[in-house]
Amino acid sequence: MYTPTPIDTRNILLPAELEQLVEQMAKNVHEVWAESRIKQGWTYGEQRNDALKTHPCLIPYEDLPEEEKEYDRNTSKETLKLIMKLGFHIHQ
Repeated sequence: MYTPTPIDTRNILLPAELEQLVEQMAKNVHEVWAESRIKQGWTYGEQRNDALKTHPCLIPYEDLPEEEKEYDRNTSKETLKLIMKLGFHIHQ
């Protein structure tokens, strides 16, 4: 049985000046996901249907429900926190 073991980043705090980067990354995460789905033949649909390949989130990031945006933000935040945990520095 698979047990995920992500690197613990709970002690890493993202500086406030990275908030804009988090949002830009979150939007790009969504764009990459959407592009991949569309290439696989998925289209927009009000309900997710794997058989018909329809998904309600195949819309611009700005139009996503807040809970979907937060999912993408969390991916971005955890990526940045991992980069910092591994000793890399992010400079503007």
